[in-house]
Amino acid sequence: MSEAGVRAVVEGIHSSPTQAVLFLSGGASQIIGWLLSVPGASNTVLETVVPYSRMSMIQLLSKIPSKFCSQDTAEDMALLAYNRALKLSTPGSPVLGVGFTGSLASSRPKLGDHRFHLSTRTADRLWVSTVTLSKGLRTRDEEDKVSSHILLKAIANACRVPATFDSGLTESEVSDECEKQFDEDQELEQLINGQIYFKIYPFASDMSSAERKIILSGSFNPLHDGHLKLLEVAASICGDAYPCFEISAVNADKPPLTVSQIKDRVKQFKKVGKTVIISSQPYFYKKAEIFPGSAFVIGADTAVRLVNPKYYDGDYKKMLEILIGCKKTGCIFLVGGRNVDGAFKVLEDFDIPEELRDMFISIPEDKFRVDISSTDLRKSFGM
Repeated sequence: MSEAGVRAVVEGIHSSPTQAVLFLSGGASQIIGWLLSVPGASNTVLETVVPYSRMSMIQLLSKIPSKFCSQDTAEDMALLAYNRALKLSTPGSPVLGVGFTGSLASSRPKLGDHRFHLSTRTADRLWVSTVTLSKGLRTRDEEDKVSSHILLKAIANACRVPATFDSGLTESEVSDECEKQFDEDQELEQLINGQIYFKIYPFASDMSSAERKIILSGSFNPLHDGHLKLLEVAASICGDAYPCFEISAVNADKPPLTVSQIKDRVKQFKKVGKTVIISSQPYFYKKAEIFPGSAFVIGADTAVRLVNPKYYDGDYKKMLEILIGCKKTGCIFLVGGRNVDGAFKVLEDFDIPEELRDMFISIPEDKFRVDISSTDLRKSFGM
């Protein structure tokens, strides 16, 4: 494919709304130059990682793969890249995870085949391809160029960008491809099982381009005006950020939500036109890892529990270590007043450790005070 043809495909990819993370090992190195040399790359490429050594790959996968160059490893890399893209992407943007692992020509003759495996993962699709090259037909640079062309086409297809060009393969070098499609229920099952970090339902009509999120977490059973008002006030305090609600499908003390329960709760947010995220993490220190740099909106009762060593095996140092870890992700907590033990309390009524004080910001009572609770509503509805 000509340089002009490559550039046209890359320009199309950068014009798409998709944001991607690439994990590449053992080939397709030219793809990085192609993607980053064309203006607009920052619209698409969130991160590129090259885990080239065995130890680097082991650390990336958090395990020793049965084969470093295999279809399974490419799939694992694509899923990890997809989850990483979820963490780094602008809220509501479609994301793409790309995994590539190859065993191409090197300075010493290889006993096995010259081959590569690549995989792309989006919210509703997993695609995998394996290509075995004719040994001795090409130099290392030529094999890298072939693998880069095929990977570029795979990325274009995942971004829904037309890309028809000669891959450079001979008639005997057929790409062995397989594809799995996921519907919403299957995606939510993957979330409940911990395979994917979260799923965003971007119902808000005024989609923001802000990268930072303001997140109000809860069970929202049911969603009520107090929730809506609290997030609105928090957004006015926080400034340029994307407001959204968040429900954990997994609960620390109860069975996980079912797919039907999740979809029922999501309907509430569609009705009022507000974005909601369904995540797989019940704990705030884990939420901080998957939503780095976010502002979490919490009640004073939750703030008290966050800094109570009782919830950290009674270990004060453990509590500090975990919350300082949250702080290092760039996360903060906006704290609204709540009824605690029969009295309305705000952040200033509690003792926050000095090391954590700048992580907590009070929402003034004159800006927000709503005494209604989901528990009271459920009782009034006879639920």
